[in-house]
Amino acid sequence: MSEQRRALPQTSGRRSHATTALVLLALVLVSVNLRPAITTVAGVMAQVPGVFGLDPALLPLLGTLPVLAFGVSGLIGPWLARRLGTGRAVAVALLVLAAALIIRSTVPALLLPGTFLAGMAIMTASVLVPQIVKANRGTGWWTGLCTMGFGLGAALGAGLIQPLEQAFGGSLPPALAVWAVPALLGALLIYRTDETTMSALAFSRRVTTAARATAASTTAVGAAAVGAAAAATNVSPSAVKVPLRRQRTAWAVTAFFGLQAMLYFAITSWLAVYLVSRGLASADAAALLAWFSLAGLPASLLAPVLASRPAVLRWMAPGLGLSVAAALLGVLVAPAELQFLAVGLLGVVQSAGFGLGMALVVIRSAGPESAGKLSAMSQGFGFALASLGPLLAGLLHTATGGWEVTFWVLAAEAVVLAIAGFFAIRGPLVSAGSGTVRGQSSGVSSRYEQLIIDEPAK
Repeated sequence: MSEQRRALPQTSGRRSHATTALVLLALVLVSVNLRPAITTVAGVMAQVPGVFGLDPALLPLLGTLPVLAFGVSGLIGPWLARRLGTGRAVAVALLVLAAALIIRSTVPALLLPGTFLAGMAIMTASVLVPQIVKANRGTGWWTGLCTMGFGLGAALGAGLIQPLEQAFGGSLPPALAVWAVPALLGALLIYRTDETTMSALAFSRRVTTAARATAASTTAVGAAAVGAAAAATNVSPSAVKVPLRRQRTAWAVTAFFGLQAMLYFAITSWLAVYLVSRGLASADAAALLAWFSLAGLPASLLAPVLASRPAVLRWMAPGLGLSVAAALLGVLVAPAELQFLAVGLLGVVQSAGFGLGMALVVIRSAGPESAGKLSAMSQGFGFALASLGPLLAGLLHTATGGWEVTFWVLAAEAVVLAIAGFFAIRGPLVSAGSGTVRGQSSGVSSRYEQLIIDEPAK
């Protein structure tokens, strides 16, 4: 082992703690910027027709457009990262986000196109966050801080939009446009981390190649046997690549991410309306919706940390799905005076599911490049599925005239989420692109192979 370690490429020195902290701070700031574009509008939806001249019949479309944009733009991030570098690609996405926020707020006719463009920019940056975490060998705390940033951004957007409107003299457009400022700051900071991230990616590829070569030279008999088998089939072992669409683990991770996102958007779209139907005042229902996001912040931080422990991950993924199902039914049957507790519990388990969904992209991928592609697949297909959540919940409510069927269907979906989680943590790691490792199972992969895959640029 020591000889193998000495054979690996050496770096010019350990990265300073300040550099690592800068990368982590940039990732958290990026994450915080990836929800306010949605929740700020949701918090003032009733004012939008009067301020922007939008037909009230188009309000559901306004709420759905960002999620639809998520579903169609998942591949833009990896494509842009290959041409510009990961950090620079995220910076470009945040610049586009800032421009979209300003355009949709200042030009009423561009409210809908600007919202769709903002959704595409959010998705482009979002899919690259796990790749940067993987490249820098980020721990579960890294993923947890990023997922907490998503929740914090959502809560800040919903909670600050009305105070900002008052601060601007009761004018809504500048209160919406001002969110371009943190997006610009995030773009500047993540741009400065690009060199660090690209060095980490390059080192990861070099160390994997060198380690395989060293391991092969120390196991000549095994290598000869593999070579003979490959020659018999005219296939080079190193040339064999399995597309993500043919890897069952990739589909399981995608299903888990998509189902939890579908539940999230269905809940956030209709929870306040449901609570009003139970006799709560509109202001109290809105406060409980904000509480739903705030209660989940600690869970979104801790879920990726706990998921990094294999013994916990085995029960955590399926267990969260069942917990969401139970919490949904709890909100359905709880009396009005207990909704604070019921909604809080739902927020905890739902946010933990999102944190785990992001963590699975990192944990179940074989390297930074694989993490980026799995992130694009899981979030692209996942958000396309998630866009159906609000629509399905609304249609069920309209068709039945109540909420019982809607909540039972959502609970059944949460059970399917548990099944997807069960399969997501089993089977081979997801491998894509050059320099990846195939055939590793979460339960049997050796510590040395994982060390090769995840070795950072120090």
